[in-house]
Amino acid sequence: MKLFIISGLSGSGKSTVLHVLEDIGFFCIDNLPISLLANFAGQMVSTPEHFYEYAAVGIDARNRSEDLKRFPAILSGLRSSSLACEVVFLDADDNTLLKRFSETRRKHPLSKENISLAEAIKLERQLLEPIFHEANLYLQTSHTNLHQLRDMIKVRLTKSDNKSLSLLFMSFGFKYGIPTDVDFIFDVRCLPNPYWEPHLRDHTGKDQPVIHFLEKHDTVTEMHDDIKNFAEKWIPRIKASDRTYLTFAIGCTGGHHRSVYLIDKLSQHFSKHYNIIVRHRELE
Repeated sequence: MKLFIISGLSGSGKSTVLHVLEDIGFFCIDNLPISLLANFAGQMVSTPEHFYEYAAVGIDARNRSEDLKRFPAILSGLRSSSLACEVVFLDADDNTLLKRFSETRRKHPLSKENISLAEAIKLERQLLEPIFHEANLYLQTSHTNLHQLRDMIKVRLTKSDNKSLSLLFMSFGFKYGIPTDVDFIFDVRCLPNPYWEPHLRDHTGKDQPVIHFLEKHDTVTEMHDDIKNFAEKWIPRIKASDRTYLTFAIGCTGGHHRSVYLIDKLSQHFSKHYNIIVRHRELE
């Protein structure tokens, strides 16, 4: 049995995470009072036929501040039982949260007539600090859209008991910012750039003209082999530490050519042995 506690800032994607988990067979409850968390965990353990074998509960700042402060002690009690328990905390920067609430015209759960949206976000961060510090997984969603978050959750919160390992391979462009929720980042801006070839500029690393151009250069092959050898050496050791997900990101300048080519080539190689999800951030 395993319980995931999903928390974080309003507007950061908590509801999306719960919906994804529900779709893959988790028993999910949103906005569970912290005071009932221990009771629910007890029910999970005592219910026969594994009805609650995989469960997720959403906990937000609409709890009593006293209960939020007691969260570390409650969590410690859960973890000392036979129940496996993980905390997932979602976050986004203030400007992103302000924009999301403005676009959806939703009311922040802590905003009132005398509390502005910006003040409500600041207050929420303070209230959720006890949960933030207990998180096993921190997800920054400022630059993550709905579909990307869904893929991320499917990789990282896999419903499996067989110690399977999922790998997420992501290409990106440094000019648009470095991804925050990855385990390894490789910079391939030193490689020959198809962008400077006028006839290749409008193509991507998925197109044969770009593939042909890159495969002509020994440095590209060397970079691919070095990253592949690094991954082959360390993936089994990381898997042995009970990790169920691992993310590799490769970045070039714009995220359209070199990084896309290498990600596709590496994902094809590792798909023979692992569950693979591929993301080309700048092509999306």
